[in-house]
Amino acid sequence: MKLLTHNFLSSRFLKNVTTGYPLKLTIEEKNVVEAEVDVNFLKNIMVKIDYAVLYDVAKSIGEDENLPSPDATIDLDSLNKEQLNKLHRVLVCVDVVVGALECPETGRVFPIRDGIPNLLVNEDEVS
Repeated sequence: MKLLTHNFLSSRFLKNVTTGYPLKLTIEEKNVVEAEVDVNFLKNIMVKIDYAVLYDVAKSIGEDENLPSPDATIDLDSLNKEQLNKLHRVLVCVDVVVGALECPETGRVFPIRDGIPNLLVNEDEVS
C-alpha cells in the first residue's frame, strides 16, 4: 500500500465513527520501489491530499528528511530538486508490505498483508 493510498483511507463506515481520519499506520515491513519523478502528477495530487497527515506518517517511518514543513504552504515551483524527489518518494515509492491501520476513534485494527489493506468488517460493525 502506498502512502498516497493511506492519505485517502478512512474508517467512517464503522458504527459510531464520525470521521475515522487519519488512520494510524503501523509498519512492520516496507519496500521502496524507485520510479521516475512526474512533476505534473505531483502538482495535480498535492491539491487533493492532506499534506500534514502525509508528513506525520513519513516522519513516523523515518522518511521525513528534506520534506517541506507541514506548516508551510507547498508551492511545487519553489521546491528544489531534492525536495521534489523526496515528496515523490514518500507518495509513490514507499510501499507498505506488512502493517496495520487503526481507527482513531474506535481503535479497530485493519491488517495490511502483501501490500493490501483489509478493510472488511463484520456486519454488526457497520453503521
